[in-house]
Amino acid sequence: MTEQPLYIRVHPKDNVAIVVNGAGLPAGTVFPDGLTLREFVPQGHKVNLADLEEGAPILRYGQVIGTAVRAVPRGSWIEESLVRMPAAPSLEHLPLATEVPPKLPPLEGYTFDGYRNADGTAGTRNLLGISTSVQCVAGVVEFAVKRIREELLPRFPNVDDVVPLTHTYGCGVAITAPGAAVPIRTVRNIARNPNFGGEPMVVGLGCEKMIPEWLLSEDRPAPAAGNTDSIVRLQDEGQQGFGEIIASILEMAEKRLVELNRRTRTECPASDLVVGLQCGGSDAFSGVTANPAVGYAADLLVRAGATVMFSEVTEVRDAIHLLTPRAANEDVARALIREMAWYDEYLQEGASDRSANTTPGNKRGGLANIVEKALGSVVKSGSSAISGVLAPGERVDRKGLIFAATPASDFICGTLQLASGMTVEVFTTGRGTPYGLAAVPVIKMATRKALSARWHDLIDIDAGRIATGEATIEQVGWELFQLILDVASGRKQTWADHWGLHNALTLFNPGPVT
Repeated sequence: MTEQPLYIRVHPKDNVAIVVNGAGLPAGTVFPDGLTLREFVPQGHKVNLADLEEGAPILRYGQVIGTAVRAVPRGSWIEESLVRMPAAPSLEHLPLATEVPPKLPPLEGYTFDGYRNADGTAGTRNLLGISTSVQCVAGVVEFAVKRIREELLPRFPNVDDVVPLTHTYGCGVAITAPGAAVPIRTVRNIARNPNFGGEPMVVGLGCEKMIPEWLLSEDRPAPAAGNTDSIVRLQDEGQQGFGEIIASILEMAEKRLVELNRRTRTECPASDLVVGLQCGGSDAFSGVTANPAVGYAADLLVRAGATVMFSEVTEVRDAIHLLTPRAANEDVARALIREMAWYDEYLQEGASDRSANTTPGNKRGGLANIVEKALGSVVKSGSSAISGVLAPGERVDRKGLIFAATPASDFICGTLQLASGMTVEVFTTGRGTPYGLAAVPVIKMATRKALSARWHDLIDIDAGRIATGEATIEQVGWELFQLILDVASGRKQTWADHWGLHNALTLFNPGPVT
């Protein structure tokens, strides 16, 4: 049976649509509305629905994603070279909180089984986290973690795991430069993540610039002479040899495991969830299937009183004019603009701009430029009012929809969302990625059925069914909402956790290295 040719036009104003058929469609293909392809068009790539003159705007999502480099007849493949990218929206005179969405009806009665913390937060895992103040000690901490898992964890069945919070920061840097505040607060706030149960411990070297005490307090206290109740320093003169260093780490870990083991899962309202949203390996279907379904689930979570964070500045920048009107008030709108302006300057100092974001895989998946990518990315935020904005590494302090400013790098974004307090992450992908985190479960959603079928044991939800009409955005959104509750409760396991696929933490350091 011949597959029916199918394209998706997102908005009535659009003069391009994307091809749905998995193998693409050859020249001469005729769609039910009479559109005839003049050439082969790959899956996810754009075909123009009307003749385009040179300089004519190309519209997708009802927005201009570029202008035509030359005249292009109807039915052509609108590939990257035919699209001239427009300038980014000006940050001057943006509408501030002019179209604040009304509150949606509350969604009551939804709960998950989490770990209640003394500060009122609730974790989705019960983990011992071991922070490091400098990269020099990473190998020693990894060695100690192996011993802890083998010798101590079997005695503490209520503790899920021990996670080494290692990184490449801590020394050889300008520690008092303004940019240093970002990695310092990131490491400090990761240790405060609800999944670590409020039992922080730090392993340091003893001569590093990032003082271990700074990771336990925002006041930057002076360093102690040696080990303390919460800090093991490898250079402590009371420790003789490697064996005693490891013994000190294990002794400190055991005291915390005793406390963590007293925790058990208890029923918590869905309002205690902190859900991070991210995308990686995006394609032209991201803004049509997976991200709209995530946006629908985000609205459900906000209605249930939860905290939902969306991020990735360069994948928001070209849609900022659609977001500032949704800010809950003018202060929130100005904070959005502040983060966009900061990142514009950061990229400019690096002799770059937001166009460097798009990858070869994004382009193979049908995304012509960062404008098209950003318009599909922000759909993850749903339709709720934006209630707050976080600078990179700041800890979330309110409920609702939050913009947590981060780079778009999967690994840096995930690390910063961890620091902000995320306890579950939802990650959409069109090209596929095995990305995962040890500290929080990562739910992977595919934009296309072909990816879900090929990666059947890596993808948790198939949103490609939306493109083929087998499911609606609302149905997949509800499916994701329920899966978030089940994963947060430990009732279901993500594929990344099943295989133990956990990426290393990657700090964002905009400050100088010396």
